[in-house]
Amino acid sequence: MTHAGRIDMPDESRDGIDKGRRLIRLDDGGLSLSERLATRFRHMLWRTPLHRLRLRGKFPLKLLAVPGDPIPGDRTRGTALLEGRALYHGQETRLADLDFATLNVSPGLADYLQSFEWLRDLASAGPREETAPIAEKLMRNWLETHGGKVAEAGWRTEMWGHRIFLWASYAPLILSSADLVYRSAVLNTLARGARHLDRAAPKEPPGLTQVRAWAGVIGAGLLVQGGESRVARGEVGLERSLSQTLTADGGIICRSPVAQLALVETLAMLRSAYDSRGIAFPAAFSSALSFAVPALLGVTLGDGGLSSWQGGPPVPGRRIAAAIEASGQRGLPLRKARDWGYHRMTAGDTVLVVDAAPPPSMRLETGGCASTLAFELSHGPHRIVVNCGGAGGSALPGNFAQGLRTTAAHSTLTIGDSNSTALNADGSLGRGVVEVELNRRERNGIARLEASHDGYVPRFGFVHRRQLGLSEDGDELRGEDVLLPGGRHKSEGAAFAIRFHLGAGVEVSPTADNMGALLRVEGGPAWHFRCRGTGLMIDDSVWIDEKSRLCKTKQLVLAGESSPGGTTIGWLFRRAG
Repeated sequence: MTHAGRIDMPDESRDGIDKGRRLIRLDDGGLSLSERLATRFRHMLWRTPLHRLRLRGKFPLKLLAVPGDPIPGDRTRGTALLEGRALYHGQETRLADLDFATLNVSPGLADYLQSFEWLRDLASAGPREETAPIAEKLMRNWLETHGGKVAEAGWRTEMWGHRIFLWASYAPLILSSADLVYRSAVLNTLARGARHLDRAAPKEPPGLTQVRAWAGVIGAGLLVQGGESRVARGEVGLERSLSQTLTADGGIICRSPVAQLALVETLAMLRSAYDSRGIAFPAAFSSALSFAVPALLGVTLGDGGLSSWQGGPPVPGRRIAAAIEASGQRGLPLRKARDWGYHRMTAGDTVLVVDAAPPPSMRLETGGCASTLAFELSHGPHRIVVNCGGAGGSALPGNFAQGLRTTAAHSTLTIGDSNSTALNADGSLGRGVVEVELNRRERNGIARLEASHDGYVPRFGFVHRRQLGLSEDGDELRGEDVLLPGGRHKSEGAAFAIRFHLGAGVEVSPTADNMGALLRVEGGPAWHFRCRGTGLMIDDSVWIDEKSRLCKTKQLVLAGESSPGGTTIGWLFRRAG
């Protein structure tokens, strides 16, 4: 969808990528006005008597099975729920004050509450006799607001796709009441949600939302009495959706590692639903997981957690490991994601992840970032060079969250303090990088990656080319950033800055000549940094951690003025001792 990654495909057995290979971002212009209006109109129809009529049907008397939830809960958040508080990524709200009709919380916390993901956290914190009353109280609260009234806040397609599995998996918590009227309301609302998905799933565009919707259709058919006939239709829909949502090498089209994780978890929960009925998991879905899991592992760092791309936080390694275990798939991390675009270079204990592809399509409103040619670097469990991270579901101010999407918030080069790809206020990406030229080779024990992008050509007349070389023992990363004249108009020169944002806890001391620095890593070896072609500045930076907390860090900045003929800046990270 986002780039012509399937052209000129090299053989997987070859150790490299053909020189001059180009990844192209299609200039689709984003969603048209008619498409936006059609989506808005469709959501407005949800509130009409006609749609409510379509949701009528037989009342199920029971669930056909109670699948296990393969994703473990967060005990800290579960304990907070027992104490009467809902916690999510540094945010908190009292359950006594909770009103689903007027949720005055951040979008992330709202989604956490609306999706019922809190059920898995609550279940991990204590026995059923302690947790069921809290689950039932919150369920009654939600039903009072959304059970009989279809509105976007509680009836979004991806919410129901996720909610069906969570309600079924934690039925012992939400259906343990002796109140038959309440139990009937829960089961009837579940059935109505499934009918809502029947109509909504085919109309969603390819992506995580559609995958979750079709998975929910199948899940409802497997688990909710009276809906067995929807399984076959759901399987056809999900297979088609996966073929459109995943690239040829298994990465999700929005290029978000967090969305990739969510897709793997969704298929893992679906697998559990099949297992609960003693039905074989379809081969097409297993095949999708066999590609998606290595792609997910390919964007992890030495601590097992996700690197930060396309607005996502660094999800901890334990969550990744649980998702992989639940998927039933095993595989090595994908090193050369030709279509998804993330390249992984490893040597010794050093891991390097590089964004070597154009940004997502303009049609995908993902909160995407202008991160082309940025990288993250780790050694063992220590993150040395990072991107600033994503706001995710945090309560960070809107302008700050927007700043995290900029090129300057990533470890790469900027020209004229501008973005390589424009950022739109609606979360989508505008014009900018169209073409990335890529060449990867591994010779004499050194892995080399050379890539260039044209995002700055229209405004400044420069192509940005980055070369990276990782030594055989992982103790040395050599890099070179080059600005080359390009495009129809002659360049007049421009100010540039190359940023390397440092991981939390990395202390930095400049050398006397201002051409290098010593990086001290708590609990790990020190690293030397050197540069040539310009001087080094050390500035403040920030990093968003796995709980969406803002951590103060430092950044190395190589700034200067390029001549019309271009410029070359070399730099080196070398492990000390």
